[in-house]
Amino acid sequence: MSGDSDCTRTSPSAGSPSDNELLPDRPKYVCSLSPDLITKAREELQEKPEWRLRDVQALRDMVCKDYPSLGTCLDDAFLLRFLRARKFDYDRALQLLVNYHTCRRSWPEVFNNLKPSAIKPVLESGFVTVLPRLDPEGRHVVCIRPDRWTPSNYPITENIRAIYLTLEKLIQSEETQVNGIVILADYKGVSLSKASHFGPFVAKKVIGILQDGFPIRIKAVNIINEPRIFKGIFAIIKPFLKEKIANRFFLHGCDLNSLHQNIPPVILPEEYGGTSGKLDISPWNELLLASEEDFLCDFSQLVLPCDSSPHDMLVSGDADEKQCDDSLRGMKPQLYYCY
Repeated sequence: MSGDSDCTRTSPSAGSPSDNELLPDRPKYVCSLSPDLITKAREELQEKPEWRLRDVQALRDMVCKDYPSLGTCLDDAFLLRFLRARKFDYDRALQLLVNYHTCRRSWPEVFNNLKPSAIKPVLESGFVTVLPRLDPEGRHVVCIRPDRWTPSNYPITENIRAIYLTLEKLIQSEETQVNGIVILADYKGVSLSKASHFGPFVAKKVIGILQDGFPIRIKAVNIINEPRIFKGIFAIIKPFLKEKIANRFFLHGCDLNSLHQNIPPVILPEEYGGTSGKLDISPWNELLLASEEDFLCDFSQLVLPCDSSPHDMLVSGDADEKQCDDSLRGMKPQLYYCY
């Protein structure tokens, strides 16, 4: 994600040859996709290799023209993430990029001091990890286990930080940009008191990031071992979900055979009826913690210019905080009823 964010010196169409001598040296993009994934990207994402760099430059020019103070990385590889996530629709990719920065700047509890070492307790708890093997579609499986969180140890925002860093690490891979990811959420042991931490305000923020503020394709969300209380949780979440995403939620209960229809046992740990051994969180934790310097370098560029505010760059509206509080009061009876 390294790169210069000075838009006045990035577009080759602007300035004389002498000006071009001032252009920053950007890392040259080299495609790492296999021939099969290049074909898949062409068919599913409308990505044409022969036009790829032209498309990146078009998005870069739009950023410089419409959001010169955005303070974003403008490297080819970074901008490609947003184009792929929005199937090379320039306008939608630009909106996603702006939302990406707006989300980061409007929730300081999550994004300040965001680095792997800062969320080490969450990683060590096993709240979030990534399974070592890909599914048959070449997708990583992100495993989330809320029962591993003890609310008295740290606030729910620490869990969100850990999930966000996990996604940032995964999306560095071009294969993930094309194939997307799958989520496996194990709600075993989630109590009413724990569920109450995930109110409409937090739900709106998290879903806003995942749907409209992060360049990743979530292809399926598999829920396992959900208690009755999950009906209340899902009642909070569903109003904020787009229909396409809502249709990708699969609730399996305690039926492992149902889960195996979506995620084959060969890539699952024994805890979920799989054949890949015990769930080991240490490889992913070590990989993420070893990326500390990369994250510090990357995130150092994503700073809010002094003459801008997050609301200046907001494209899609945020829910009013008071409205979310009112919604929470309305949802609590549902949570108690389901419990």
